[in-house]
Amino acid sequence: MKDSTYSTSDVIARLASFPRVRIAHLPTPLEEMPNLARALEAHQLFVKRDDCTGLAFGGNKVRQLEYYFGAAREQDADTILITGAVQSNYARTTAAMAKRLGMQCHIQLEERVPDTDDLYRTSGNVLLDRLLGAVLHFYPHGEDEEGADLALEHIAEDLSRQGAKPYVIHLGPTHPPLGALGYIDAAKELLDQAEKTGCETDEIIVPSGSGATHAGLLFGLRALNSSVRVTGICVRRNAVRQRERVTIVLQGITQLLDIPCPVAEEDVFLYDGTLAPGYGQMNEITREALAVAARTEALVLDPVYSGKTMAGLIALIRKGQFSKDASVLFWHTGGQPALFAYGDRIFED
Repeated sequence: MKDSTYSTSDVIARLASFPRVRIAHLPTPLEEMPNLARALEAHQLFVKRDDCTGLAFGGNKVRQLEYYFGAAREQDADTILITGAVQSNYARTTAAMAKRLGMQCHIQLEERVPDTDDLYRTSGNVLLDRLLGAVLHFYPHGEDEEGADLALEHIAEDLSRQGAKPYVIHLGPTHPPLGALGYIDAAKELLDQAEKTGCETDEIIVPSGSGATHAGLLFGLRALNSSVRVTGICVRRNAVRQRERVTIVLQGITQLLDIPCPVAEEDVFLYDGTLAPGYGQMNEITREALAVAARTEALVLDPVYSGKTMAGLIALIRKGQFSKDASVLFWHTGGQPALFAYGDRIFED
């Protein structure tokens, strides 16, 4: 899968050829976390603050959406459609960007998390979706990406008949992963910051869900000649299934950029030890992660993505994954609004 018959300038030039709407507050901060390092008895910890990308609480999806909205504008679309979980950060950020650009937004919410309550269904990202004026639709299944995309297409067809010009951001991995391009750009940003500050890291810890952030970052680092290890913390699927997902996204990036893939199969590292009982469901180590990040670095995480990723980092430190002198970077993908939807589950009775 690995081939390096092109230069870094080729990668940057091909990335620049895609239409893009620049809204994110970039570069995001790169900060050391000495208090957390002491609490976890780690050598050195850093955080890449993609919770600071701006736009309605920010998060990693802002980088991704710059490319989708670039394509939508090029197609003269006036309405954006997206599908995701009830507490989807992606959907909330899409609604925000649509409004900033004077477009309408339709969000389809999927039933991915069992045993939800009124707080989950009305607070957090759902509250913001409504505040931003998005039109909400509902899909009764949570593990049917093909069906969810098809339902979204049907909504788009209805909107077209009404005179709208819809653009669909699909969920399934068989569609071109435009959003992953945002994390190739993020890889370059990180390497530039590291060069300027001397902040070298041995490993990056990142959430791995849709695969766009994980695969885009890994692809970008390898394409830009960085060998830093990237470990994806599984937040939706087990490691076997997630490896398949990341591989598909890497292949999609390769096709978009029309260059050989710089990522070797053995470069895809995943950890699913903090996933149970499943997507969007709380566990004890995630509770601990939320508390320790807040009480050491005033770093606010969410229970679904960044919190479980911090839980993964904590678990890997305790397993002895890193050498005693390792510098590890935690990639904060945001998602804080979802915290309020889990307010009754964060602290045990």
